[in-house]
Amino acid sequence: MNRPAGVSRQSMRAFMNALTGSGELASIAQPVSTDFEIAAVLAEMDAGPALRFEQVTGHTAPVVGNLLNSRSRIAGGLGTTPAALQESIITAIGTPLAHRVLASAPCQEEVILDPLLLDELPIPHFFEREAGPYITAGAIVAKDRQSGEANLSIARLMPIDKNSTFIGIAPNHDLAVLARAAHERGEKLDIAVCIGNHPAVLIAACLYLRLGDDELKIAGALLGEPLDVVRCLGSDLLVPAHCEYVLEGTLDAGTQVPEGPVSEFHGLYEDYGPGILATFTRLTRRPASVFQVILPGYHPEHCLLGGVAIAAGLARSARTSVPSVAEVAVTLGGAGRLHAVVSLRDARPGDARKVVFAIWALVNLIKQIVVVDADIDPWDAVQVEWAIATRMKPDRDLLIVPGVRADRSEPLESGGTVTKLAIDATRRDGDRPDWTNARPPEWAINRAREMLRANFAPSRSIEMSFKSH
Repeated sequence: MNRPAGVSRQSMRAFMNALTGSGELASIAQPVSTDFEIAAVLAEMDAGPALRFEQVTGHTAPVVGNLLNSRSRIAGGLGTTPAALQESIITAIGTPLAHRVLASAPCQEEVILDPLLLDELPIPHFFEREAGPYITAGAIVAKDRQSGEANLSIARLMPIDKNSTFIGIAPNHDLAVLARAAHERGEKLDIAVCIGNHPAVLIAACLYLRLGDDELKIAGALLGEPLDVVRCLGSDLLVPAHCEYVLEGTLDAGTQVPEGPVSEFHGLYEDYGPGILATFTRLTRRPASVFQVILPGYHPEHCLLGGVAIAAGLARSARTSVPSVAEVAVTLGGAGRLHAVVSLRDARPGDARKVVFAIWALVNLIKQIVVVDADIDPWDAVQVEWAIATRMKPDRDLLIVPGVRADRSEPLESGGTVTKLAIDATRRDGDRPDWTNARPPEWAINRAREMLRANFAPSRSIEMSFKSH
C-alpha cells in the first residue's frame, strides 16, 4: 500500500488512503449540516463506499463515516481476508503486544484548553427523537489508579455544556466498573476519548474481555507490531499516537445526567434513564484533523463492529468447552448482538446443545442461536437458511428456554428476562442415506473457473462466486 510521507500505517489516514486507492471512499462536496444531514447521507449509503464530507457547515474539519460497514472492509483494515478475520482476532487476543511509548505524537500537535466541544468538533445530531448530537466513534482509554487495570472501550457521549458530556455506559461494562470504583474512593476516573482511529484500535475497543486485559495491546497484535502510544498531557493515560483527536478529562460516577430516548443497535429507541458526567479540560489533535463518526442504530458499521468482535471472543471462549467449534457469526440480521450462528467441525453427539448453553452463558445479549455444520458459512444468511430448511426437524431440533436473563438493550426484555431459542441445523446420519450435494465434478468446476477468468476481467464479484458450498 502506498502512503504519503509522514502517514503512519497505524493511522486512520493510511486506511482512508487505501480505500481511496481501491475506489471505496467517495467525497461529498456539497455543504452539509451536522443537524441530521450527515446522518441521512450515511444512512442512504450505509452499504456503499466510505464517505468524506468536505464542507460541514460551521466547521473546518471534514467528517468521515461508513469506513467499516462490511466484513471485507474490516478484514482489509486488519490486513487479512474475511475468511481469516476471526482467527486473526482470536490469535491477537491470545498474543497481546506491549506498547511502544513515544515522546511526542501527531495527535498532540495542537492543544486546546477547556474546549468548547460543539465549536471545536463537528458532532452530528443523528436521529430526530434523540436529545442532541453524539460522539459515536470515540475509543475511551481509562485506568484504575489503584490497581493499574487498563481498559479500552467505546461509549456514546452527548455534549450537555461547553466542555461536559453525558456518557452512556451499561452498568456491567468495565468502564462503568472502573468509574464506580473511583467514586467509592472519592475520586474521579481519568479518561481519554480518542477519535479517528485505525480499524485495529476500534475492533480492540469492541472486544468483550476481562477487566484488566489491556485492549490497546491487542490492537498492536492486530496490527502485527507494537502500537505507538503517547502519554496524555494531563494524566498518566496512554493513547494511540496516530489518532486524530484526544479529549482528556474525567468521569464522575457520582453525578447523574439525564439522556432521554437514544437509538440502539436494533434500530429502535430506548430510554435507559440517567448516565454519568464526563468533563474535559483539554483537546489535542492532529493538524488538518478528520472527524470520524459511526452511524448508530441499526446500520452496518455500528452492528458489524460489535458483531465481528463479539463473535471472535465467543469462538475463542466456546472452544474451551466445545473444541469442535469452527467459527461463530454474530449476524447483521440479528443487529450484531442478538443472533449467533455457530459452525461445528467433526462434532460429537450433544455438541450442538452444549455450545448453545456455553454461548448463552457468555453473552446475555445473544437470544437466538443456529448451529450448523462446517460446510455452511455462518456469515452467509442464505446458506444458514438453506441448512435450516434441509437439516432441521422442528419437533426435534428446536430448543425454547423461557425466563433467561437478558441485557437491558434487549428490545423484548420483560422483568430482566427473555425467552431464548436455539435451532440445531446440523446433519444427522439417520435422517437420510446420502448427504452429497449435487454439483458437477471438481475437474469441470476448475475448468469452468479458468474459462471465466479468461473471458472476464478479474473482479471481486467473480472471485466471490467461485466459493464452493
